[in-house]
Amino acid sequence: MPVRTALSDAAERAMRSTLLMLSHRKALGRLATQLPVTRPMVRRFVCAETLEDALPAIRALHDDGLRTTVDVLGESVTVEADARAAAERYGVVLDALAANDLDRNVSLKPTQMGLGIDPGLARETVGGIVARAVELGAFIRIDMEDHSTTDRTLELWRDVRPAGWRDGGADVGVVIQSALRRSDADVAALVAEGARVRLCKGAYKEPARVAWQDKADVDAAYERLMLHLMREGRQPALATHDVRLIKRAIEVATTEGIAKDAFEFQMLYGVRRDIQDQLVRAGWRVRTYVPFGSQWYPYFMRRLAERPANVSFILRNLWRERGRG
Repeated sequence: MPVRTALSDAAERAMRSTLLMLSHRKALGRLATQLPVTRPMVRRFVCAETLEDALPAIRALHDDGLRTTVDVLGESVTVEADARAAAERYGVVLDALAANDLDRNVSLKPTQMGLGIDPGLARETVGGIVARAVELGAFIRIDMEDHSTTDRTLELWRDVRPAGWRDGGADVGVVIQSALRRSDADVAALVAEGARVRLCKGAYKEPARVAWQDKADVDAAYERLMLHLMREGRQPALATHDVRLIKRAIEVATTEGIAKDAFEFQMLYGVRRDIQDQLVRAGWRVRTYVPFGSQWYPYFMRRLAERPANVSFILRNLWRERGRG
């Protein structure tokens, strides 16, 4: 590896580690959410702070041919009342999406629902959301967080999945991260269960004993798991902005006769909208992950950690805003 490339990779890893560490600093998060200067930065990745403001943004995405999944920001609650309040917010969101004829599709984090307090509490709160989803014909995606929650998250998914999914009714999906060494076995089990899996690379800093540390290894695992899901899975969602992997998925679908509606690409709000539009125009299914809410700090920091280009983009735009002032 050339010295310049090695130094660049080392700098990128150091920046990512720092940003991920900062994402856990609650005091810094409280400060960041109170500073007006952060608003222009956050709007890059978070569509709004209120549901009222988020609905027009979701509508605009639909008008452009994109599907959506909505995330009410929040995670790692430590008080039962907060978990129950978060579950109530999701009920309100599902009702609003149905009333406005928008995609009845949401994503939630299990620790936001009380998984870290008591798995039984999470079953109750997520179970209530799923019950409402069954009434509305909606889809719920349980996000995957760091490796310490993986087993409990998969257990939660199995506990709350409605029986009616076999007959085409409402369903609950789950997420697998290619960065984790265990994911080949998890995908094999989930495919056998008919799960709807979203595959992502992973946005958490994980120890080497449980996760691949080199980008090349994470990418290779992603491609391997992606092909498994495309060939044998049920409506997989390929969550990536990696152009090489996207092209690889299209190549395999085309050469192997995998229908365009048999899977979908998923991308984050505010990230590579050019690719999202290109895929839609080519007839591929694309779903945008749309986060909103006031508890945006951990999510925002993980988005910055994923690509140094995100940091430079934010700094350039802040400089432009300062110049206009």
